[in-house]
Amino acid sequence: MTSPPADQTLSPQTGRGLRADAERNRCRILAAARHLFATEGLGVSMASVAREAGVGKATLGRRFANRDELVNAVFADRMDAYVDAVTEALADPDPWRGFTGYLHAVCAMQAADRGFADVLAMTFPAAKALEARRAEAYNRMLELITRAKDTGHLREDFTHQDVVILLIANAGVVTATGEAAPDTWRRLVGHMIRSFATPDAPIPPLPEAPAPTALYRAMVRLSHAAQDSDVEP
Repeated sequence: MTSPPADQTLSPQTGRGLRADAERNRCRILAAARHLFATEGLGVSMASVAREAGVGKATLGRRFANRDELVNAVFADRMDAYVDAVTEALADPDPWRGFTGYLHAVCAMQAADRGFADVLAMTFPAAKALEARRAEAYNRMLELITRAKDTGHLREDFTHQDVVILLIANAGVVTATGEAAPDTWRRLVGHMIRSFATPDAPIPPLPEAPAPTALYRAMVRLSHAAQDSDVEP
């Protein structure tokens, strides 16, 4: 009987080696994607992720068939923290305080990671596990809103869509201000909480506005980014 070519013969040890290589590549891809998503947002290309990880696009494609699969793997732990935030808010004996604390906590997660800021403001239908956790957090958030309204401190015309609007707005602020004025999001959340509250609600102190020079740097940064995007590749 003719033996198969040497490159098609896999000993158990070689098989384990290939699996170990595959796992190393997967870890490198996840680390690269986590870094790029956190610093640049979800707009980075899959080719950029492969380049950052030091692997070929074919290797990336074998590990993650599409962007949704990669997003699902990168942000699984952060989505768990998102669910934990609303669970902790529901455990607060003061539902209004739990509600305002929840808004601060989630917006802080966005500020800490530009990629996660985008994740909370978008949907990824193919990322089944991530979307399941989002749905879990959403259902708990509805309960939190109802409890906050029962205190008389949250406006009756507030809806769950207003949370989504806040997250979209905060994602934009986080992206726009970047490192130039990194605490600007706190001011946004403070103003939004005031708009959500009834006249007699206890309102947290309004965070200080960013310094004019910091906002100017953020505006210059945005201008440069817009100019760069207009440059033909």
